[in-house]
Amino acid sequence: MTMTPFRRRASALTALLSAALVLSACGGSGADSPAPAAQTRTVKAGNGSVDVPAEPKRVVTIGNTTLPFIDMGGSPVGVTEVTASELGLIPADQKAKFQAATNLGASGDQVDMEKLAGLKPDLILAQLPDSEFQQIEKQLKSVAPTLYWGLDTEWKTLAGGIAEAGNVTAALGAQQEEFKKKVAKIQETYREIVGGTSFVNVDRWESSDPGTFSVADFGCVEIAQDDIGMKFPKAAEGQDPLGWTSLPFEQIAELAKYDVITYPVDADGKPKPAFAPVVETNTWKALPAVSSGRALGLFCPGNNSYQPVLRYLDSLDRALATLPAKK
Repeated sequence: MTMTPFRRRASALTALLSAALVLSACGGSGADSPAPAAQTRTVKAGNGSVDVPAEPKRVVTIGNTTLPFIDMGGSPVGVTEVTASELGLIPADQKAKFQAATNLGASGDQVDMEKLAGLKPDLILAQLPDSEFQQIEKQLKSVAPTLYWGLDTEWKTLAGGIAEAGNVTAALGAQQEEFKKKVAKIQETYREIVGGTSFVNVDRWESSDPGTFSVADFGCVEIAQDDIGMKFPKAAEGQDPLGWTSLPFEQIAELAKYDVITYPVDADGKPKPAFAPVVETNTWKALPAVSSGRALGLFCPGNNSYQPVLRYLDSLDRALATLPAKK
């Protein structure tokens, strides 16, 4: 056994005692010293409670978490792709953040795991179909703490979870306050319209069969229904959304029973290309709501974070202001 000479041990002991005295003088007694700042926080998501860095620096976003995180001021180091149409609807500075991040793949089930690991993220945020997440869950968790939300997660819950995990809650708080103000303004300004008008929201998707449309009860219309209190038809509890059912153009005439029709338009107020065939039909043009100025084109750039929803509320406010008085 190697023996340490006495002098060296004495010197070492003196050094340790000196260090202890310095630390005691600087820090005070244990009872009076503040507790060290927490290095992690526990955040609840769809995959349970997860310990995440208190101040994450290298965040990867997968699926639908990307644009909400950027919307609240986050700068992801890695992302999965979003469509060109989605990118075209966000501000230039947010688009630049997206383009500066490393492209990890077209979708959640196509993430390049080697490239992901090379980014050395300290946090991964994901929202995608359950089946896709199950394929990559173990691999993601082996790289960094991973928070997952299913596609059925309510948008406010998703935004709140992303903000808490990604440490961008300051921006979220400001957006929430603006959201409350805009909702209250619409409710107050259009109290009689909101309370006494029957609305129907119609849409058509790029994947829709020719000659079909849908009565849509999901997307931005949920804000009008649930937050403002406007009366739109929606699926019964436990049933598939109405918007999943394609209706033939012949049923456009049935929209005549509603006071006001809402439909999708782009940022310039023109019907979205996928919906344009509907407004070109004679049946549409003959609807009482259309001929009397009660068909409202609404711009919905997205409904999974606050800034797009705020833009939708602005569009709704402007559209309701154009409604003619009831005769």
